[in-house]
Amino acid sequence: MFRTALRNVFAHKARLLMTVLAVMLGVAFVSGTLVFTNTISEAYQKSSAKGFGQVDVAVDPEPQEDTGNTVGKTPELTQALLDESTKVPGAASAIGVVSGFTAIADKDGKLIGGGFQSRGGNYWGTKDARYPLVSGHAPKGAGEVLIDSKTAERAGYEVGDTVRLSVNGPVLDPRIVGIFTTDDGNVAAGGSLALFDTATAQKLFGKTGTYDEIAVKAKAGVTQAALQAELDKALPKDAVETTTGKQLADDQAHRISSQMSGLKQGLLAFAGISLFVGTFIIANTFTMLVAQRTKELALMRAVGASRRQVTRSVLVEAFVVGTVAAVTGLAAGVGIGAGLRALMGTFDTAIVPDGPLIITPSTVAAALAVGILITMLAAWLPGRRAAKIPPVAAMSSVHAEATAKSLVLRNTLGALFSAAGIAVVLAATTMSSKGGQAPMSLGAALLIIGVFILTPLLSRPLIAAAAPMLRVFGVSGKLARQNSVRNPRRTAATASALMIGLTLITGMTVMAGSLQKSIDKRAASAIKADYVVSMANTNELSPDVEKKLKQLDDVTATSPMRQAPSRIDGESLYLTGVTGNTIGELTNLKVDEGSFKVGGAQAVVEADIAKAYGWKAGSNFTVHYEDGKKQKLTVAGVYEGNEMVGGILVDNATLSPHQTDPGDTAIMVKTSDGASSATKDRIEKALGSNPAIKVEGKEDLSNEVAKTFTLVLNMVYGLLAMAVLVAVLGVINTLAMSVFERSQEIGMLRAIGLDRKGIKRMVRLESLVICLFGGVLGIGLGVFFGWAAGELLSTKMATYELVLPWARMAVFLLMAATVGVLAALWPARRAARLNMLSAIKSE
Repeated sequence: MFRTALRNVFAHKARLLMTVLAVMLGVAFVSGTLVFTNTISEAYQKSSAKGFGQVDVAVDPEPQEDTGNTVGKTPELTQALLDESTKVPGAASAIGVVSGFTAIADKDGKLIGGGFQSRGGNYWGTKDARYPLVSGHAPKGAGEVLIDSKTAERAGYEVGDTVRLSVNGPVLDPRIVGIFTTDDGNVAAGGSLALFDTATAQKLFGKTGTYDEIAVKAKAGVTQAALQAELDKALPKDAVETTTGKQLADDQAHRISSQMSGLKQGLLAFAGISLFVGTFIIANTFTMLVAQRTKELALMRAVGASRRQVTRSVLVEAFVVGTVAAVTGLAAGVGIGAGLRALMGTFDTAIVPDGPLIITPSTVAAALAVGILITMLAAWLPGRRAAKIPPVAAMSSVHAEATAKSLVLRNTLGALFSAAGIAVVLAATTMSSKGGQAPMSLGAALLIIGVFILTPLLSRPLIAAAAPMLRVFGVSGKLARQNSVRNPRRTAATASALMIGLTLITGMTVMAGSLQKSIDKRAASAIKADYVVSMANTNELSPDVEKKLKQLDDVTATSPMRQAPSRIDGESLYLTGVTGNTIGELTNLKVDEGSFKVGGAQAVVEADIAKAYGWKAGSNFTVHYEDGKKQKLTVAGVYEGNEMVGGILVDNATLSPHQTDPGDTAIMVKTSDGASSATKDRIEKALGSNPAIKVEGKEDLSNEVAKTFTLVLNMVYGLLAMAVLVAVLGVINTLAMSVFERSQEIGMLRAIGLDRKGIKRMVRLESLVICLFGGVLGIGLGVFFGWAAGELLSTKMATYELVLPWARMAVFLLMAATVGVLAALWPARRAARLNMLSAIKSE
């Protein structure tokens, strides 16, 4: 039986090719993902480990927890603590570390590093071992700066050039006096690093006389643990905490691994979709192969082969096919992983540290297991079905039609699954956005399974609906319609592969369009300000920024928004500071009760917070500020918050005296002439054309969200393209094997007058009908899931409105039709080239 199975594999290698390709693509996706994420993770971990090479023990301030009505205040690392660390037995040296956000502009004035990874720090003394100089000298004074070599290379900067920088708003123009190399993870990830002398860094980052961290280097022969023990003895335990360099590196490696885990899981999910779609092709292929060898299998049963042996022979074929697909998929996956790593290296925003390609034993095992197991599982049912056919029935082919009982059972099961899925999804839409996620996922899975089971039943009426259009093509059209419903199960399996991909694509598109519309509506209705000014990395702006904005003649109102920690009824809560006499001109928030009056001891509270504390208009509450002082505030009104404005709104005149270092998260601006490109240019110029500061109008805010949605959608489209490609292979495979099955029939059609063009047209139309059937089902399910997910979101987003992207759905349907036409090219050509007499004589 084993030799027979191998013989069958080699005898049908052309027919198994598409199955191999389908499995290979899925395995390549899986192994490529594992190789890529393992390689990137390893490279970043090694790079970060090098970055901690100059730190044996790090001394950090001990975070103080909020207790009772007291806001915890983080202790400062003073010069005295640095001096004490230097004197500890076993310490060779100690360095005070200062760091913060520092934006660097390129020669065109654009921000380098995307903002979030733009950092600044201090260069210790005249020679800092952490940052080896490539050229130049150590910085001295506010007018000098060092930049990292990767940033210098990307922006074309050299020693002696003037560079535009920004820390928290105002623009700085220091001269580059040196370029250094670093293993800093942010720089490796595409960010930038600027270094000032220590005094300048402390002043710029608001740390005058203090440090963010103290890095202690051990003497030769002193272990990190021993040095840590000495530091713990010498330094106040309630003010500082110590960590060894090894622990820092391990913690960083764990963070990198966790970050890569999300990417890995996301990519593997899409790989799983491709493999799931591939199971339809495998099952279809082996079902057709078994059907074509029915008499052969019956003869084997007649001469003594048992049912188990017949099933095992099919599984052996599947094992061989799966092994070949897994090995080739692994090789392709290694290539994909290497290609993705090289591709990331070409982007300025995603520089990957150098490192070898990582191919772990677990990656190899996963690729082989996935390829072989998926293939054997998909082939098991056709093999079992073949073994159950009685030899006599098989010899006379009376098994060919499914029994009425089996069809009734299948349709009943499909109806139950579909009804249960719809019921669960509809029930989930009535729940909260958080509580309804799990039920909706379950309902979606049940509905997809139910529709898949019902697809043979649905194929007849839906394909019959296309009959009027097919009549235009005469005999070829009529034959195509009849062929597409001749074997509903085969048609269903082929169409379902395409259906799944289009369901996900359509659902994501519906949700993205609807969310974009709701955010546009909310931005337009909730904000009356013409512009919102903020930092590119969401850090705080200097209070000087608002002063400059107020000096502009056409600016009529401004309101900086400030965040401050506080304690209310023993719980931590952030207050939002605004300018009380102008906030009403800049926002259009819905007030549920009371009035929108902010000033003095009066505050307005977001509805969710008011509900949690049981407050109403006129309620009083006591707030404990971060400086330890307290004040009784009155709730003037309760309002509905949004993405821009939320929380407890307090007048900045009331809040700022209690803040040690006030900073603005954003500034809302209204102008006399309204929003225009000229007004925006004047504001940007007034702020020194600072690359780190964003000046955004309502349209800019909406476009920023739209860019995010577009990026996510394009990524999803790209990842789901693999599933669609696998579905295309399934259509090609089904048609090719169907042509082989109908060789005698095609020969007879040729003999009675149907020419080669007619044969080609018949096969193409059959493929087109099957793909359009899958496309209609996929788009229909996608719209339903998009609506259901939107209903879930609408519980948290009052402006949510369903938007059906008719143009894109038409494109998706056209794409399904294109898939049908392209997939039929080779099978149609093969059918038309069959020798008429040889085809008639074939069995």
